[in-house]
Amino acid sequence: MALRLECTQCGTTLPGEAPDVQCPACGEPLEYRGYDTFSTLPGWSLSQSLLQRYAALLPHVESCISMGEGFTPLTDMPRLAASISVGRLSVKNESLNPTWSFKDRGTVVAVADAIHRKSQALGVVSTGNMAASVSAYGARAGLPVIVLVSAAILSTKVAPIAAYGPHIVKVRGDYSELYHRSLKLQELGVRFLNSDAPARVEGSKTIAFEIWEQCSGKVPDCVVVPTSSGGNIRGIMKGFHELRSLGLEDRVPMFVCAQARGCAPICAAYDRGLDRVQMASWPGTVAHAIENPRPPSGGEVLRRLRDGGGLCVAVSDDDILGAQDELAGEGLFVQPAAAVPVAAVAKLTAEGRIDPSSHVVCIATGSGLKYPDALAGMEAGVAECAIADLASEVMRWLQSRGKGEHA
Repeated sequence: MALRLECTQCGTTLPGEAPDVQCPACGEPLEYRGYDTFSTLPGWSLSQSLLQRYAALLPHVESCISMGEGFTPLTDMPRLAASISVGRLSVKNESLNPTWSFKDRGTVVAVADAIHRKSQALGVVSTGNMAASVSAYGARAGLPVIVLVSAAILSTKVAPIAAYGPHIVKVRGDYSELYHRSLKLQELGVRFLNSDAPARVEGSKTIAFEIWEQCSGKVPDCVVVPTSSGGNIRGIMKGFHELRSLGLEDRVPMFVCAQARGCAPICAAYDRGLDRVQMASWPGTVAHAIENPRPPSGGEVLRRLRDGGGLCVAVSDDDILGAQDELAGEGLFVQPAAAVPVAAVAKLTAEGRIDPSSHVVCIATGSGLKYPDALAGMEAGVAECAIADLASEVMRWLQSRGKGEHA
């Protein structure tokens, strides 16, 4: 298998070993091409690493750095499905990865790629999930990590990254420029594993492979992905398309790019019929994990949605927090960004844009514990009583829930 890197827009090809992240001709993202077969490692998936199971469709394999990423649950939510009028709703719970977000899938493949390239240091531009993930896997691989963040970053977001021991640099200036500056820093010997690094996208596509396996070799009708930079949804799309191109499926799902209304540059371009994504001005949303005003993969996501009949939808912060509460009511506490797909499905079904008989899969990208501010006000239902009044307190509680008659 001889892999190559191919531009997602103009088709320029480079050797698979090329260090480029973006196309040297047009500046659009590159992707690996050239896989010729699909196979999984025989045996029980939980006795394997992600890199081992899907080695035939990944660029480089260094299983020694695995920390048990992937193989996350696909959980049906029948009550939630009924409340938003969809036939079947399943949630892919990515909060169970080692650093509690989907980023670990892309990071483990990207770090394996960096090891293959004999990189001496790793870097990333991120203020959240990706920074923590690269820092953790860099520590696992014994490679130093530098994390570039905005000088305005909140201290509560620094601590979960600093725990893994990276060198964190608060950079003054336009944060949207940091990504482009970081690519030039690779000349100094630091391999930056940003959102659209080709190997990172390869890791994201394993979400598609797992969904297909968990659905007994069938494709769901619709897959909804909370979208920031665009690398994750690109990977998931790529995974399903590879299943089809290798003859394992005759169709792909309808893909939905879900964004927060406070920062929705891809959806804005989609709705206005633009060919390119324009930078969002003054972004602001409770879904901080997908607050990217200048998504590097935005153009490619836009092209794929249009070419494949996909949808793009932006939802309000109120709807996002409502969806977060609904998921918690089903036993799943996710960060606000991870609740965006459920809010998106509710909006799309209400508008008649999703068939009510559909099987819809929502990608829940990260744990609610990744966003401490989301815990504010969680004690609203806490009561207090003397130990002597405990039985009375329990009776009042049961009666308030209409169950006092069973006491």
